[in-house]
Amino acid sequence: MSIETPCIAVCMIDPKTNLCLGCGRTLPEIARWGRMDGAERQAVMAGLATRMADAGLVPLGSASQKTT
Repeated sequence: MSIETPCIAVCMIDPKTNLCLGCGRTLPEIARWGRMDGAERQAVMAGLATRMADAGLVPLGSASQKTT
């Protein structure tokens, strides 16, 4: 059984916000992810976009970062 995750394999922590630039999670959240129950993971994932926006960060894998 696989665990749903916001990870996009771009693991870089922003030193100012302590958020992963790929997914928006904190290091403690990343470390605990496999031990969280589904409801806790869903709650974290539900807030990631807002968390990143509030921190002024654009996820590194987002379409808005791609240029043509």
